[in-house]
Amino acid sequence: MRWQYCWKTALVLVVQLAAVGAASEQFDEDLTIRPLRDGKLSARFSFSSLLKDARPRDPQQLSNDDEAQHYALFPLALGQILREYAVTELHLSLNAGKWNYDAWGYPDEPGIGTGAELWVWMGESMPASVDLRWQGLRNALAGLFCASLGHLDEQRTTAPALTFQPEGSLPNFTYPHQLRHATLPSEHVCTENLTPFLKLLPCKSRSGIASLLNPHRLFDADWHGLGVHVRYQEAVGVEVRLTFQGVFDPVRYSNEKRRDWSLRSVFDRSIERACPVARSSKIRVELPPGSSPYSITPDPSAINDGVATYVVDASEEALDVAMRWPMEDTFEYPKTSEAPPLTEVSVRRNLKGTNQAEAQLTLVVTNNLPVQVTAGYLETMPWLLQFHLHTLHAHVNGVARDDLVSILSYTPPVPHSRPALLQAVLTLPPSSTLHLTMDVVKPFLRYTEHQPDAQRGWDLPPAVLVPFAFGEGQNGTVAASHGRRPRRIYTPIMLVDLATPDFSMPYNVIIMSCTLIALIFGSVFNLLTRKFVVVRVSPAPADPAEAAAEERQR
Repeated sequence: MRWQYCWKTALVLVVQLAAVGAASEQFDEDLTIRPLRDGKLSARFSFSSLLKDARPRDPQQLSNDDEAQHYALFPLALGQILREYAVTELHLSLNAGKWNYDAWGYPDEPGIGTGAELWVWMGESMPASVDLRWQGLRNALAGLFCASLGHLDEQRTTAPALTFQPEGSLPNFTYPHQLRHATLPSEHVCTENLTPFLKLLPCKSRSGIASLLNPHRLFDADWHGLGVHVRYQEAVGVEVRLTFQGVFDPVRYSNEKRRDWSLRSVFDRSIERACPVARSSKIRVELPPGSSPYSITPDPSAINDGVATYVVDASEEALDVAMRWPMEDTFEYPKTSEAPPLTEVSVRRNLKGTNQAEAQLTLVVTNNLPVQVTAGYLETMPWLLQFHLHTLHAHVNGVARDDLVSILSYTPPVPHSRPALLQAVLTLPPSSTLHLTMDVVKPFLRYTEHQPDAQRGWDLPPAVLVPFAFGEGQNGTVAASHGRRPRRIYTPIMLVDLATPDFSMPYNVIIMSCTLIALIFGSVFNLLTRKFVVVRVSPAPADPAEAAAEERQR
């Protein structure tokens, strides 16, 4: 009986400790659905875990044993990595596809650069430097998310602090914080990245909004990407936010070519039950503007500022939100040339040139507002492409306007060691287009430095434009986005063709050498091993009787 009493006491203590741990943590999930004007559907999943009253680990204490961490809802695998390398703020994104700013507007999550992007803020320390912890962090994240983040070495690492400002608070440590940023445009997101992503959620994908994360539908989207965001909020705690966003095409899924959609038609699933540990679980649907009549079912819990909100509770009925346009027979895609862009600034970038030694980098920035816009321009380029900074020129409507480029900062690349970092402030006149051109040089690589698919070319990371100041127009108006947090605009990645040796020559040499060796070896082998014998042949007699007599004599 004594052991039963001890067992019950231990069980009660475990339950009490779990309740205390859950009280210091909270988990929220939400899904934001936004119909787009081209018939597509933008969906953003967000799962937020807050560790109340927690602080990032002081990097000066890395030489000492860390205090014990007990997590109930906070992702343990990620929390251990954050504590091990004393990370204050972290942002990781894995994206596939090209985000269309002009047709889709700004994304819900700003980090939509193609490929992998990782940037962190870490405090300096004496026991372990920032670069050493940065190396260990990216290798740990590579193992956690099954991604090639280990390739984000010093050849791709920069510190553009003007563009990537901290989104949370930085603790007042003894030493200041430093930024590390790196991109890998050739990285692709797939199911092997989504599986460890789901394991970080308290309910996994068995219940709640996360049950809609069907990989067969997510990776069939026109654009998709997942993100991991960690930030510290003073007097609040440490927050980990896991996001997945995608752009789906209901017209492509519909046999009648209609833009009607539902959770079942888009994700092939509905929400059967709520996540029991979620403090709040909501689905928000932005109601489309315009005169086209539509219907949304079931009735939302609330409608505020054009957003219908559904609360995912413990009801027995499955939740399947649907929106239909009953007056439309088939959806007609709008003409791209007639539709105005949905962002204040439009950006295009390309690389011009006909040879494999030189080229010209062109950046075309269009100001869609009737007011002057000031934007930060960031170009992070691997040493595979080297800038000629003295050839940087700006033109507006064919007129040279080099005065529109100011506060220019350039860090030249070091071959095999450091990428190039170009930062500048661009002044965009009202309703105008700025052309920025610069000559670049393509270096020669060693034959051992080429990729396995060398003839395909090299992927170059996207440029980043950050509009942060909006001036007054001729009529005294100010842009409506003035005063909000600046949002980053990513350009599509580029493909550069470098001078590539003829990798078929080794194959040809091997074939020729093997052929010659076979001929020479075969001839010598026959001469050494074959025995030559002289055989005397007598002429045959003409008469058969004589032949028979000679045979008897023998």
